[in-house]
Amino acid sequence: MTGRKGDMPSSVSGKDMSPFDHFAEAASTFASKAWFFALCVLLILVWAPSIVFIGKVDTWQLIINTATTIVTFLMVALLQNSQTRANEAVQHKLNAIADGLADLMEAQSKENEQLVQDMVELRDAVGLEHREGTR
Repeated sequence: MTGRKGDMPSSVSGKDMSPFDHFAEAASTFASKAWFFALCVLLILVWAPSIVFIGKVDTWQLIINTATTIVTFLMVALLQNSQTRANEAVQHKLNAIADGLADLMEAQSKENEQLVQDMVELRDAVGLEHREGTR
């Protein structure tokens, strides 16, 4: 788990984020809007007739190829950061659910011996440590 002991699952992407994480989150939110897609389409619509002013087809193609390559390269890095943090948050939440379920199984195991084995299997499967005592 990425969070510290006692953290809530939602805190994985909360106050402990670096400035780059905040920037990547804002860029991800910005790029996921419909109007951002419309802006990209507008860029293509402005670029396409610019051949009249540029003249040379090679230069005209180089402009759009360079621009899209740079934007794609940067967006992949930013979106990967956001995706990684989202995956960590989901994993943290799943671990919290599995831990709660294992605790419930342990509490109910006095009535059902099969639950003891199921609890051990659950803890082993998700890598939860057996804890002694209460929280």
